[in-house]
Amino acid sequence: MQTMIYDSDAFSVFQVDWSRDPTTGTSAGVKDPGSHGGFEIVDKFARKEIFLEGLLADGFRARVQTLMATSPTTDDIDALLDGFSALSRQNLHTH
Repeated sequence: MQTMIYDSDAFSVFQVDWSRDPTTGTSAGVKDPGSHGGFEIVDKFARKEIFLEGLLADGFRARVQTLMATSPTTDDIDALLDGFSALSRQNLHTH
């Protein structure tokens, strides 16, 4: 299941959860709890995307939670996302 959790002029962020059955919304019984999903960050201006999973996704989640505790502006959130999108080497292709 993929859910958009953030959208601005510069970025979109999607949370991907493979541990849920998309038809019922209940846990699908994933064997490896470490492979439960991640985050896809789309840099609209650079036309690039990056997928974060595992420890990198956990670190991203922690940084977002810390930032959200400070009532950030869109510019603050975009600055955080820009740091992660710099890791991307994959161009975004539309279908």
